[in-house]
Amino acid sequence: MGAVNVPRLALWGAVAAVLILAPVDLRHSVQASSVVLHQSFALSMLSQMGIAVIFALSYNMLLGQTGELSFGHAVYYGLGAYVVAHTLNAIAAHKLSLPVTLLPLVGGLAGLGFGILFGYVTTRRSATAFAMISLGIGEMVAACALMFPAFFGGEGGIATNRQVGHPVLGISYGPQIQVYYLIAAWCLISMIAMFAFTQTPLGRMANAVRDNPERVRFVGYNPTRVRYIVFCLSSFFAGIAGSLGAVNYEIVTAENLGVVASGNVLLMTFIGGVGQFYGPVIGAVLVSFLQSALSSYTQAWQLYFGLFFVLMLMFAPGGISSLIALHAPVLRARWTVQAWLLLAYLAAAAAALVLILGVIALVEMTYHLKMADQLGKAFKLFGVGLDTDRSGAWLGAAAVALLGGVLLCFAVKPVRRAWAAVNAQLQGGGQ
Repeated sequence: MGAVNVPRLALWGAVAAVLILAPVDLRHSVQASSVVLHQSFALSMLSQMGIAVIFALSYNMLLGQTGELSFGHAVYYGLGAYVVAHTLNAIAAHKLSLPVTLLPLVGGLAGLGFGILFGYVTTRRSATAFAMISLGIGEMVAACALMFPAFFGGEGGIATNRQVGHPVLGISYGPQIQVYYLIAAWCLISMIAMFAFTQTPLGRMANAVRDNPERVRFVGYNPTRVRYIVFCLSSFFAGIAGSLGAVNYEIVTAENLGVVASGNVLLMTFIGGVGQFYGPVIGAVLVSFLQSALSSYTQAWQLYFGLFFVLMLMFAPGGISSLIALHAPVLRARWTVQAWLLLAYLAAAAAALVLILGVIALVEMTYHLKMADQLGKAFKLFGVGLDTDRSGAWLGAAAVALLGGVLLCFAVKPVRRAWAAVNAQLQGGGQ
């Protein structure tokens, strides 16, 4: 037997602890209705994050591990969800006996089945052709959602009820907290399984296909076959995510397998970063939080989200995980250099915050001006009253944005000097 990797076991233990303890503070009974609503929202958001983590990691098996950009990965998420929805309805009609706890496995097998079918065609080509074929299959399946209402339920989708069968140990999956722990358990299992895949010979060969398919063929392996196997495995985990979504929301519609859902998982993976295994996890958590939080406070959330994605591609094309990896060597530098870099970052962050506040004020005022009948012309932003009829409000917001931009330009130079000091110290220490 091989040696036990204690740090890795400790890391997975920490991940399990986070999943278990995340909703603990929400389980205390509180009388205030607003707090109860907050608890429900937080549990729903945590559940959404767990589903998104599985979905994003399954997508990264194609993009990050094998180098294949897919525009139709939501097909396997959505079809897995549809199969589970029909399974739940069959259990409710006493046509089938199956515990709800195992339904994600049913969705995974459904995703695997469709992955075997569609993947045989999709993986015949790579690169741009692969992306276009995946997009075509995604559009084809989305069109079938309206052509075959018996399975897809038409525009209204398939509604279901997760409280079917007899409760086991008092678990009926009626309370959201029980659904969260179901999602957390399958999230942990899926994360471990997908990480284990990266350590297998097949996972290493997938990386080789990503980097140099010609050399893979030269050493005796078939790149098409490797892509096909990884595609099928990726579809399996996407089906697990879709089945958990069906259990969580109790409804599945054509939107779950359309291009919007495929684009959403693409954004999660790119923002988190494809270069590290934990990158899609960060992206899924962050994007789920932004979509849930921003959509609750502003109608301009899609604009903010789009700007954030564009800025990430411009200044951190490797995603958030690449920024984390970039700072790993800094831990070896002297503490004085680390302190200098930290102070430079704080100054740049303060300047960026001023710029962001000014831009947000301008955007929100524009939305209130164009939608005055619905939103009104006067509103409060971060406790500050603004009125679109007053020129002073516009000038003030523009001045704050301009000041933030100027300060950020000045703050960039100390950051560059701090990084130069870090690199010089590291190079000097390595000589």
